[in-house]
Amino acid sequence: MSILADKSYAFAMRIVKSVEFLQNQKREFTMSKQLLRSGTAIGALIAESQYAQSRLDFINKLSISLKEANETKYWLRLLRDCGYLEASSTKHMINDVDSIIKMLSSSIITSKENMG
Repeated sequence: MSILADKSYAFAMRIVKSVEFLQNQKREFTMSKQLLRSGTAIGALIAESQYAQSRLDFINKLSISLKEANETKYWLRLLRDCGYLEASSTKHMINDVDSIIKMLSSSIITSKENMG
């Protein structure tokens, strides 16, 4: 697997654990479902991109993954600012998603340049 795929998988596992905490301890269900959906979609789309039918399909999958990563960052910030998640743990997850965003952006740019 690629570094990006590995990072996004590890990040998805942290999201799942965070959602379990939010639902079981904080009894927060609405925003946590959104976080679960977007946070796990990042890696799923990266996994899909590995078997893309074309370079355009590859770029499309990574672009959607990038959108999901940006949305995940939004939900993390909102849950932190509403007091559902601790600032320290949220900071690490935001740093992780920022790293994934940078890697996705770079991959998309490189793929577009290689198209000619």
